Amino acid sequence: MFYRPEEGHGLPHNPFNAIVTPRPIGWISSRGADGQDNLAPYSFFNAVAYVPPQVMFASTSAKPDRGDTKDSVANIRETGVFCVNIVSEALRDAMNQTSGAWGREVDEFTDAGLEKADCETIACARVAASPASLECKLTQIVQLPGAANFVVFGEVTGVHLRDDCMVDGRFDVTRFNPLTRLGYQDYSVIRETFSLKRPGE
Repeated sequence: MFYRPEEGHGLPHNPFNAIVTPRPIGWISSRGADGQDNLAPYSFFNAVAYVPPQVMFASTSAKPDRGDTKDSVANIRETGVFCVNIVSEALRDAMNQTSGAWGREVDEFTDAGLEKADCETIACARVAASPASLECKLTQIVQLPGAANFVVFGEVTGVHLRDDCMVDGRFDVTRFNPLTRLGYQDYSVIRETFSLKRPGE
């Protein structure tokens, strides 16, 4: 089939996010100027540069109590920092609990039963059980076409790696099995890896 997005797809569910898969999940923790902590997952997330290390995530909807966006973007606008927590298979239910459209007064760490840990380079909480966390300072927020589409870019200023995920000096994802986002309400888990050498290596 072929369809033009502006004309609709005619299917029971939008296939777009089922095409671009699997997607890593950025579990974004942020803190507002009032000190309120927030934690929410975003599957429009990725690393975008090595030197200096940089990441991005995109928020694509809004909440009535936050105007044109959601808690994460609103908090980052206020404080200029955020932390990306990587989601392991063991944390999937807690991650899902934090995906709800809760009021800005809700602390998702507490609501999902997650232990907080302090970041080292920024004033923000992180998920203590996460296999890795990236402390970030905001570099820019870009508004995309669409009512509530914002891309947040950050430079990584601190990296936390759980010791049990390190094997022979390498961060081994099979030690924690990253959760990935597929389309619709579907997810998957990375359980095995393989290596390929580039031409000339």
